[in-house]
Parts: sequence; structure tokens; C-alpha cells
Amino acid sequence: MAATTCYEAAMSTERQTDERRRGIYLLPNLLTTCALFSGYYAIVASINGQWSNACAAVFIAAFFDGIDGRVARLTNSQSAFGVQYDSLSDLISFGLAPSLIMYNWSLVHLKEIGPLWGKLGWLAAFLYAACTALRLARFNVQIEVGDKRFFQGLASPAAAGVVVSFIWAVESWGGDGQAVRWLTPFLTTAIALLMVSNLRYYSFKAWPERVRFIWVIAILLSIAAIAVHPPTALVAIAWVYIASGPLLTLYGLHQRRLGKHKAAPNSAAEADDSQDYDA
Repeated sequence: MAATTCYEAAMSTERQTDERRRGIYLLPNLLTTCALFSGYYAIVASINGQWSNACAAVFIAAFFDGIDGRVARLTNSQSAFGVQYDSLSDLISFGLAPSLIMYNWSLVHLKEIGPLWGKLGWLAAFLYAACTALRLARFNVQIEVGDKRFFQGLASPAAAGVVVSFIWAVESWGGDGQAVRWLTPFLTTAIALLMVSNLRYYSFKAWPERVRFIWVIAILLSIAAIAVHPPTALVAIAWVYIASGPLLTLYGLHQRRLGKHKAAPNSAAEADDSQDYDA
């Protein structure tokens, strides 16, 4: 009887825990839905020619995307459903939305040059969306084995930030998409390929508890710059992050080569010692 009572109590506690977890799954998924809504609104705003609203909506989507996973971990409400839902939301907000904003803003004007250029315009936009899907699929496959400190390839929210910050900055400077149509196909293609590259980008997920004082100053200056003129500040931050990938990758390769060179003499010395011992 005692064993049966203990078993029933354990089962009751487990059922209550499951019910409680199912109840709090709503919060992170609601935040993911907010990100999805922002991405969808960005597409609608670009169709209506509201470029600043469209770009701002993508950044709002990035904000919600950044906090939904943290909220899920804090509330212990992670789930396989949440992971898949987040990826689908990212594909809309950071794949389709930036590619369609760029197409409606600038790439569509390539058809004024000729039919072939028009096709190259929408193909560049499609390449961006396809590379976003490939990047998200690769991330989901490697999520359990990858280094949490770094992304392999440019993350889709960061890539979207580069694209829309460029559009927002050009608009704020008095330009338009037609004036830079000679540049945007190459920019869109380059950012797309960075997402599926093997370059290492810092993820900011494993942020240490203590950081150097210079990082505090840099964050404060970034916030101040964004407050003064958001488009210019955001495009500058985006390009600094873009450049950090190749630099970080080259630094890692350099450190690896130094490690090999240091290991080689030690291996040779150990071999000599073993030969002397055998003799």
C-alpha cells in the first residue's frame, strides 16, 4: 500500500509539473508570434512603399527573437515545438521580409535596364531567402554540437539587420533604391553567401559575467549613437559586425597554426626521449 501511495503521489506531481509547463509555454511562443507579426508587417509596409516602417519592423522582430529563447530558458519552458516555431518565424522575419523589402525598394528597378537585369534582380532576392532557409536548417542540425560562443556563418537576424539598415540609412540621407540599383544586387548576394559561409561570428550567447570596462564604454556609445540618428548608427554597427567575421576567422586560424608549431617541437623531443630510453 505504501509503495502504491508513493507511486500515485509521484505520478500526480509529474502530471502537475507537465500541466504547469504546458501553461507557461504560451509566453515564449507569444513572443515568437510578435516577431513573426513584425516580419509580416515589414513585408506589407514595403509593398506600400513605407520603407522606414518596414526597416524598423525588422529590428523589432529581431528584438522579440532575441528575448523569446531567453524567456523560455528562464521559465524552463523550452520545447521542440518552440525551436521549430522560432525557425519558421525567423525564415519569415529575417529571410522573406528583408529580401522582399530590398526587391521592392531597389531590385525591382533593374528591369528598367532590361529583361535580363530584371530577372537578376528577383533572383538575387530569392538567393537571399534561400540562403536564410539553408542557414537556419544548418543551425538546427548543429545546435547540440556547435560552439555556443560562435555562429558558423552570419546569423539571419544580423544579416537582415545589415540589409535593412542600409536601406534605412540611404533613405535618411535623401537617396532612394533606384539610385543604388547598381550596388544592391551585389550587396544582397554577398550577405546571402555570408550566411552559408564557414566564417565565425561571435554569438553573444555566452556573454561572461565580468567584462572589460572598454566594452561598457562601447555599449554606451552605441546606445547614444542610435538615439541621435538610428539609421546611421545601425548601419555602422552592422558593418563592423560583418567585418568581425573574417577577422575572427583569420585570428582563429593563426592561433591554430601557432598551436601546431608549438606542439611539433614537443612531439619531436618526446620521440628523442623515447629513442634514448629504448637504447
